[in-house]
Amino acid sequence: MVDKKATYPPIVDVLIVGAGPCGLAAAARLREETPSAIFTDDEHQRYHWINKHSGRMPLVQAHHRRVKGVRAEKWKTYNSRSRQRTYSSVSTSSNESEAPSLSSSVDSAPDTEEAIMGEGSLSTIVLDGTGQRWMERWNRAFETLEIEQLRSPMFFHVDPGDRDGLLAYTGETGREGDLWEITGCVGKEMSKHKRKKKMMRSKAQAVGEVEIDERDRKDYFSPSTGLFADYCESIISRYGLDAPGTIQQREACDIKYDYHMDLSPTEKIFTVTNTDGTQFYSRTVVLAIGPGRRKILPFPLSAEETNGACHSTEIRSFPSPNIRQKVQQRRETNVVVVGGGLSSAQLVDMAVRKGVTKVWFIMRSDLKVKHFDIDLSWMGKFKNYEKAAFWSADTDEERLKMIQAARNGGSVTPRYQKVLRQHAARHRVSMHTRTVITGREYSPETQTWRLTTEPPIADLPAIDYIYFATGMGLDVQELPLLQTMSRDYPIETKGGLPCVTDDLMWHREVPLFVTGRMGALRLGPGAANLEGARLGAERIAWGMDEVLGRAETEDTTAQRSKECFCGLGNRYAGLADVSW
Repeated sequence: MVDKKATYPPIVDVLIVGAGPCGLAAAARLREETPSAIFTDDEHQRYHWINKHSGRMPLVQAHHRRVKGVRAEKWKTYNSRSRQRTYSSVSTSSNESEAPSLSSSVDSAPDTEEAIMGEGSLSTIVLDGTGQRWMERWNRAFETLEIEQLRSPMFFHVDPGDRDGLLAYTGETGREGDLWEITGCVGKEMSKHKRKKKMMRSKAQAVGEVEIDERDRKDYFSPSTGLFADYCESIISRYGLDAPGTIQQREACDIKYDYHMDLSPTEKIFTVTNTDGTQFYSRTVVLAIGPGRRKILPFPLSAEETNGACHSTEIRSFPSPNIRQKVQQRRETNVVVVGGGLSSAQLVDMAVRKGVTKVWFIMRSDLKVKHFDIDLSWMGKFKNYEKAAFWSADTDEERLKMIQAARNGGSVTPRYQKVLRQHAARHRVSMHTRTVITGREYSPETQTWRLTTEPPIADLPAIDYIYFATGMGLDVQELPLLQTMSRDYPIETKGGLPCVTDDLMWHREVPLFVTGRMGALRLGPGAANLEGARLGAERIAWGMDEVLGRAETEDTTAQRSKECFCGLGNRYAGLADVSW
């Protein structure tokens, strides 16, 4: 008789949908037992001291396999750290003088099959429609748009082990030349009167009101895209997330949570169905799908019109073939870019650099200039006030208003504002604020557009191509992937965002976790950026411990040792087990 269960894939502990920054942050955090967010500098130093003097001082037992992970060194890979722990159990003389960094590990290096089966850790599999590598979509987008620099500061990254990890990695690899200083946001402080007035009114901060202390200057550099990509690769290697089979190139299209009589008749599990018909089974699911799936366009494009326009997320080569041909023939070319965010400014700059005669930059509001996509008040030394106000809000409607005020639509950095002005001074760019397209006519024969706008743009010529850098929309109720979940386990939404639990769970009885923009009502305005990826991963990890029972099944002695290291609880409680 054939075992029916053998025809099914194994049930994994965690299935992550999305291999971008949010998915990577969650996967890394689930393999990190001592994340930097939990420990102060003093606690970090105590860990270093304990490791340096391990075996010499009569400490609480620190050699348990789970606690021993703190002996790991920061930039060693998952496999090499595992080998070092084996070696250090019989000889510690070679590294006694070194103070190891606080990057924890799981217990054994994964083989190809173990990447899914999870030997010694949570079994994990990742589904992504773009490719079989972490950050594939992210890296491809930056490469296509020729973006050399991230907008984010140095402490925005996905490393759970060290808040200053990117800064340390830059120094270790000698790549200080890959950093750009974010000028104009450090050193100047608000007066007490202005600060008090600002706290009394919940209003978006202007660019000129700087609230970041001079002592934090080192944090306010932005890395090059190459440096950030390499740092992410080091994180992937460190936590053993690069084993073959970890990421499956599949597009998930449905998630169902119910009993499966052939696999798990006594507990509910997730069945994740992909567009190719394949199915995976998991005890928990992490939804890390980024900013959304619905492209925001000022008007729908017909099949014919898509030959002369596209959304910025659809760009595969730049410029379009017809413009490239005209540029090579030294003919006049005209391009329209619609949008008001940083991506639109980068498209305008790239079009000029590629030889386009003139770019018409159209935005429906004013050109807003900010260092980051959220206000400095959410990042500087008063961010605890803003976050406390957000988390203390009585309703999700209040939180949504705070998110909208903090982000306040698309914006460009001061650096790109300067670039745009330089192009405009040379008559290569024409900027039009508070302007919308009210009429259009596309000619397939000439492959050009005739546009009308409000207010009218004088002497607007025939347009060769339109790029819409108008962002992505997110409405949980519209996502095909969540139609079954919304039907079987309906929850409230505000502004398209799900009202999930504080642990970012869909429902207290449904261990479907969301992160990134989908968790904004719990994480705050920064949910959609790299900071939100790490904050979301932290909450998911704590919730995952409770759902999967790891916190309850962990050895009592190891748990007590860990609490003593952290200075948590009653450190004299261990005396109760001592025989006198």
